[in-house]
Amino acid sequence: MTPSDSPTPAGAHRVPTRIVGILGGMGPAAGADFVGLFVQACIDWMQQHGQAVNDQAFPEHWLAQLPVPDRTQALSAIGEAADAPLAAMASGLHRLEQLGAVAVAMACNTAHAWHAALQARFPRLELLHVAREVALHLQSLGVSEVGLLATQGTYRSALYEIALAQAGIQCQLPLEAERETLMRGIYDGVKTGDLACAQGCFVEVAERLLARHGDIALIMGCTEIPLALPSAPQAARWTLVNPAQVLARALAKRAYSG
Repeated sequence: MTPSDSPTPAGAHRVPTRIVGILGGMGPAAGADFVGLFVQACIDWMQQHGQAVNDQAFPEHWLAQLPVPDRTQALSAIGEAADAPLAAMASGLHRLEQLGAVAVAMACNTAHAWHAALQARFPRLELLHVAREVALHLQSLGVSEVGLLATQGTYRSALYEIALAQAGIQCQLPLEAERETLMRGIYDGVKTGDLACAQGCFVEVAERLLARHGDIALIMGCTEIPLALPSAPQAARWTLVNPAQVLARALAKRAYSG
């Protein structure tokens, strides 16, 4: 019998939950992966709070997996193209709000460049901010310096640099050529299913960043990177931070705060 098949003991207290949502599709594999992270975060929450783990104890949650124009390309565009992802993301959030979600996590780091605009459109939703959640997490661990592996769009928006600086954490960035290597791993690797290519690109940049700055933690600041980098043999020696995992835990906390 698996934990989810275990019956709830008679008279056991069931913690009330709230409906939450996940905005995915950026890309689809990352959205699907985030659901798994959220389910595990719920299991961890229940076990930590003495709650029986069974099917009925999980919160109602919805995944809006829809096509969203490329976020990094939009952040380097001008005119209407610069806000191309906004309408698609707003459509997904509207559907999640109609389904009763009170808190939503976006399964894409770069998409948080539109966080303020989306939050303003949906004031009744709590739209979690991945960089702020990661900064709070690292601050609680006493981390003072990190390296950031991310997309060009995330670097351009300075999402992590701002959030980490507010938490008193220094953020080290790859060089421009190394950022292009990361993009190759994301687009020619993960997004096409070539994980060997992705892993090679991610490892190359991580090694160079660590060679320059020492044994610092590395934030995998794109939801595609954790799909390839952690399984690399070299990564066994590194401290990797998965923002999607941190965000999933934050969403589970909101789901069980009702």
